Amino acid sequence: MDYVTTHSIPAPSARLNGTRGASSVVKVEDLRHAYGERAALDGVTFDVRPAEIFGLLGPNGSGKTTMFRILSTLMLPSSGRATINGFDVSKAPADVRRQIGVVFQQASIDVKLTARENLQHVAALYGINGAAQRARVDEMLERVALADRANDNAETFSGGMQRRLELAKGLLHRPSVLLLDEPTTGLDPGARIDLWRYLQELRDRDGVTVVVTTHLMEEAEKCDRLAILSHGKLVALGTPAELRSEIGGDVIALDTQQPAQLAEKIERRFQVKTAVLDTQVRVEREAGHRFVTELVEAFPGEIDGVSITKPSLEDVFIHRTGHRFWNEDLQSQNERTADKQKKH
Repeated sequence: MDYVTTHSIPAPSARLNGTRGASSVVKVEDLRHAYGERAALDGVTFDVRPAEIFGLLGPNGSGKTTMFRILSTLMLPSSGRATINGFDVSKAPADVRRQIGVVFQQASIDVKLTARENLQHVAALYGINGAAQRARVDEMLERVALADRANDNAETFSGGMQRRLELAKGLLHRPSVLLLDEPTTGLDPGARIDLWRYLQELRDRDGVTVVVTTHLMEEAEKCDRLAILSHGKLVALGTPAELRSEIGGDVIALDTQQPAQLAEKIERRFQVKTAVLDTQVRVEREAGHRFVTELVEAFPGEIDGVSITKPSLEDVFIHRTGHRFWNEDLQSQNERTADKQKKH
């Protein structure tokens, strides 16, 4: 599907004035999509507010990439509705594309062209020519700190520099919403830090709304708000702090030879909820260090190891789904392998 449009691009001030007062920039309502019998999205609803970094967090197979493709107008949902700045992604895709910049997980720059040539090509596709094109390209090269490498071929760039050039392409037409699919894939830690710093600058300086998919917990922590997906369903929505606070207290992990039996005994003895994950029993409890003493005394010889941590986003995922984040990733891979075997 073609992203190109030759319609004029509204000035940034006009777009920002139109969206800052809005309650939401992106609205997703009961969105559903299926690949054959498998539901990739199963009634997902959330909204994204003006000038915030919103994360779609989930393991592979959770539905976040399907959501990204629908929001970027690359595919139509089976049912439900999604709008960006009031434009329906299904009914008015051309209008949506004028509102959004898109950075895909796979690189889309031409490495045989210079940084300037890459941006000139995109500008021409958007109908930006002449002096306006030169000014816009120079502005974007400066913004992503590539002005000094403007005339170098992109194949000579580091992974982080190529990613910044991808960002410049996505922002060249000054969209009010930037969509990024796993943007730090393949980047070293330093380049990841730089990319997130730039996204925060876009939010704070230009009022750009950023929607990013990720499977990395540390990146999800940098988002203003999160939608956590599991098997196509929305399992949690809120700020990272809000989501962690629902755990309450500490997370206690007990290593044991018989986790199911120990979990049952703990629930019966202390009237607390437990979760069994592999060879561990997990308990959420205030003042965890005191409760551990009670557990060890109550079940001598049955506990091989203990860890006490403050709640993380993965703990939120476990709390809502009953299984580990990466276990779902492995399950999704196994399901895709089984589907391929059935086809053959």
